[in-house]
Amino acid sequence: MPTNYTELYFPILLQFVIAAVLASTLVSLSFLLGKRARSPQKDMPYESGMIPVGDARERFSVKFYLVAMIFILFDIEAIFLYPWAVVYRELKLFAFFDMLLFVVLILSGFYFIWKKGALDWSAEAPRRRK
Repeated sequence: MPTNYTELYFPILLQFVIAAVLASTLVSLSFLLGKRARSPQKDMPYESGMIPVGDARERFSVKFYLVAMIFILFDIEAIFLYPWAVVYRELKLFAFFDMLLFVVLILSGFYFIWKKGALDWSAEAPRRRK
């Protein structure tokens, strides 16, 4: 059993030092020994093996970002189900109705955004500028 802070935290410090030395050594060696053959083919952006079409700075529909925000919102709300499941046996029926209200509110919000057309991708396809 360690008797002071130095003995307690020395293995952690040693692990950080070894990781930093190893990472910097590997990056330095690849920089020094690696080939630097440049060509237009290698400088082209990689798009899953497809030839890039159009400008990289084209505008996206707001629906992309809206769906991403909705996904994050529902994902965070789903995280609240885990602590509830941990204390469910202690709170019994109160916890059930409390979470039932929570889920009903979440589903009503989902129904609202669904009826508003926030998830309808066919209404506005992403446009490409020419």
